[in-house]
Amino acid sequence: MRQTPVYYYSSASGLVRSFAERLGRPVFNLAEREHRQSEADGPWVLLTPSYKTGNESNDTIPEGVRRFLRSEHNRRLMVGVMGSGNRNFGRYYQMAARLVAERSHRPILFEFELAGTPWDVEECRRILEELDEALAAAHDERAPSSSTNG
Repeated sequence: MRQTPVYYYSSASGLVRSFAERLGRPVFNLAEREHRQSEADGPWVLLTPSYKTGNESNDTIPEGVRRFLRSEHNRRLMVGVMGSGNRNFGRYYQMAARLVAERSHRPILFEFELAGTPWDVEECRRILEELDEALAAAHDERAPSSSTNG
């Protein structure tokens, strides 16, 4: 069964990268140009941090995420959004993930704080495994049957 890849953005702090790499599936850092300019080869999930700390004119969605989502192909194949945030940001906690989900009409699959806890990683793995199964089942339903007339 195909593991749904996670495209994520991680700053120099590496908190989001640490979480993504513990998921045990293909992950791609949108801070790296080669990934930011690529196109997804199937359904994928976005993992984005929120950095806004109260400056209304400061956009909370990282530029690497914005650039990747400029591709209509990538936007169409995105199946869900996950967010990393810092509760110290108050009402801006998880704002980037929530804005992307709202604008794309995709669900928020999971939210966690900073680099996440071991429980967060396990829970996120479980959610992504359920997503993999649901996508595989939907694909199987759409696949043409291979019956032959004889």
